Amino acid sequence: MSHPVDVHVGKKLKHLRVLRGMTQTDVANGLEISFQQVQKYELGRNRISASKLFEISRILDVSPAYFFEGLEDVTAEDENVMDEETARIASVLNRITDERVRAQIRSFIDVVAGESVAKKAS
Repeated sequence: MSHPVDVHVGKKLKHLRVLRGMTQTDVANGLEISFQQVQKYELGRNRISASKLFEISRILDVSPAYFFEGLEDVTAEDENVMDEETARIASVLNRITDERVRAQIRSFIDVVAGESVAKKAS
């Protein structure tokens, strides 16, 4: 799940990029990265490093502080918003009409998630 600060910074990046009439490719070329990476930044899926944020601010002609404006308005509720992939999976799971199958899938997800957490802890 993306951190609310990364999502906020990504939204500010996208908003300003569009206002400047630039494409993701334009920004990516300035950063010497792929447009897909810029897309991930804008969605908050990938965190923008301080050096990249500084470069982005130069490309878009704003202070790096611009990306954090309004951050104090981000609430704890924003932390619980599902990302696009999670929402898609939930939607697909909801369409399964056999409750037994749905329960098995939920159990499988719980097991896999538990293994992921255990691996991260060790």
